[in-house]
Amino acid sequence: MMFMTNILSDPLPTWLLKANVDILSPFLCQLFNRCLEHGIVPSSFKSGYVTPLLKKEDLDAADVKSHRPITNLSVLSKLLERLVAQQLTEYLTENGLLPELQSAYRAHHSTETAMLKVMGDILLTLDSGNLAMFSFLGLSAAFDTVDHDTLLRRLQTSYVIKWFISNLSGRVQYVRTPTTTSSRSPVVHKVPQGSVLGPILFLLYVADLLKLIKRHQLVPHAYADDIQIYGFCRTCSVNCLADTVSACIDEVSSWMRSNQLQVNLSKTEVLWCSSSRQQHQIPTSPVRIGSTYVLPVTSVRDLGLYIDCDVSLQTHVTATVRLCFAALQQIRSVQRCLPRHALLPLIRALVVSKVDYCCSVLASVSCQLLHRLQSIVDAAARLVFSVRRSERITPLLRELHWLRVPEQITFRLCILTHRCLNESAPAYLAENIRLTADMERCHHLRSSTTTTLVVPPVQRSTLGDRAFSVAAPRAWNSLPPSLRTVSSLVPFRHQLKTFLFVYSFD
Repeated sequence: MMFMTNILSDPLPTWLLKANVDILSPFLCQLFNRCLEHGIVPSSFKSGYVTPLLKKEDLDAADVKSHRPITNLSVLSKLLERLVAQQLTEYLTENGLLPELQSAYRAHHSTETAMLKVMGDILLTLDSGNLAMFSFLGLSAAFDTVDHDTLLRRLQTSYVIKWFISNLSGRVQYVRTPTTTSSRSPVVHKVPQGSVLGPILFLLYVADLLKLIKRHQLVPHAYADDIQIYGFCRTCSVNCLADTVSACIDEVSSWMRSNQLQVNLSKTEVLWCSSSRQQHQIPTSPVRIGSTYVLPVTSVRDLGLYIDCDVSLQTHVTATVRLCFAALQQIRSVQRCLPRHALLPLIRALVVSKVDYCCSVLASVSCQLLHRLQSIVDAAARLVFSVRRSERITPLLRELHWLRVPEQITFRLCILTHRCLNESAPAYLAENIRLTADMERCHHLRSSTTTTLVVPPVQRSTLGDRAFSVAAPRAWNSLPPSLRTVSSLVPFRHQLKTFLFVYSFD
């Protein structure tokens, strides 16, 4: 084992490993098996260099807080961690040890599924005439302050803990920039951002936090270190709900401090949500967050989606339109230098992807907002073919095989519904999808043999109809019966897009 470790102590480039995989794989297999069997991680695997990356382009590059420290580890260490991560994730999933309302770094979970859950809860609450209070919490350098001793106590599982102790202890790091390199220093805290196991270990480290929030009769949802807390009340109980949220955040902050973490109170925002008719009932008084008082905002950016106080998503659409047309203007300035086969991927990456991001949350929004988003897609198509604005758009979209925005929303809803029905979606979404045949009152009806879904009743089309539990079944029920019976996801995607494409341009 020592012989193999010495040979592989120097970082090897990925291309060299791939080129010699047939020769190296037996040695790597033996090395990894020995590491796992004896609970040892070679010291050469525990050295990494940190590359500071700007969190956002508009931040001050001279400010240390503006950077995210990404640790670059050797390829071999990541291969070993990937083996452990696969087994650890399977064990945690089978035993239900991962928090249900944590959507980061998990199969079939995403920012889209997280926002569908959060927005669905809020929309259904507003549909029933209640108000919602939404608070967004962010942590300061969360991954970099994880205490190893606390983490290891939570991972206590027989002899397996030896490997994790070895993996976390004896780590060193140094900062590398294009011009300088710092001296090596020991890592006594943190799980490395850039490692394979780091994100999973962080989820286990903060798992108890979501239980704490639930004890206050509030609803949490987390995506890594971004935590959303929201609750509901009648219009006469807004002060009581505000006090509950304040008390909850106090306890969250205390729990964070005891676990070497810190809530970034300067980035904490509070948003009251109501229907457009109840906007006058939204409180405007500040809410106590720790030792300060925070004024409620009219919109908050959560996981890349802007949520308005009237949940209309108008701010999100406006921001998307502005960013996309700015990107199109930049692409147009270099259009003559790019052939079409290079121009098309660029537009897809910088423009179309922004329109598609979390588009399922836009189900049943106003036609005006959908038209504004469609104008982006139309302008992008005209830029690809270098035609004027007066040119008919339908033939261009046909040739590009791009769906219109309403059909793209339906496409995403149906894909997620298919995943829910086939147990490849988060439980918090799948629990809202029920087959008509499974309802007891339908067992003796002809509908008991169909593949339609139950559409829950709602009061307002502008609110309740937009929740995933309502919009998804309606989109699914609009599909042909032959399409709803396709069980495999890949052929279902192909047939669904073909169906919607024909429907869109028929």
